[in-house]
Amino acid sequence: MKLNSQLFYYPWTNFSINNCNTYLIGNQSFILVDPGLDFCLPEVLAEMTKDGIDPDKIDLVITTHSHPDHFEGVRSFVSKGIKLALHEDEDKFLRQHGNGFYSMFGITLPAYRAASYLKEGACELHGIAMEMYHTPGHSPGSISIYLPDSKALIAGDVIFQSGVGRTDFPGGNGKLLKKSIDRLAQLDTEYLLPGHGDLVIGKERVKRNFDYVADVYYGMI
Repeated sequence: MKLNSQLFYYPWTNFSINNCNTYLIGNQSFILVDPGLDFCLPEVLAEMTKDGIDPDKIDLVITTHSHPDHFEGVRSFVSKGIKLALHEDEDKFLRQHGNGFYSMFGITLPAYRAASYLKEGACELHGIAMEMYHTPGHSPGSISIYLPDSKALIAGDVIFQSGVGRTDFPGGNGKLLKKSIDRLAQLDTEYLLPGHGDLVIGKERVKRNFDYVADVYYGMI
């Protein structure tokens, strides 16, 4: 689904499988954010093809965090030499705990190598202005991506429509998650693009969603 000339949204709507939403940034060459589970990736790429996008023009993969439902599909890209970027703290988490964590789900941690680490602050990738935010809590190296020209926030599993990411996995921290959500709430956001579930569109709806999450969930995390 095309949100604008530089941003595409591929929701995962089969709720019998816990796979993530995937986002694509670019117009000539593309950045894929969160490829999801390996066996679900062909379906996501098929949807991109329907939008007239050649998956072979994906030349960078960014992962908001390394949980299997967001990360396992990097296998299909790194095996082709496509670059992968993630936060350094998430790479450390995977190197220390990844094999054991993935075995909890009955799958194997994919072979990967980070070509670069995502750092807090403004940057430009593929000619598109971005702001990277380190937003731990759901995982140690979770990152959120803000696109100021689109006023779009790719939030991973930090915040959803009427919900938040769980904090009971290894590396989770409720106090840090609340701080991360509070930081993101300060951004001028028209499109809240979560890792699961529906988009939240419109500045007032986004604000109400942040307020709802704080009111309902902060006492539980």
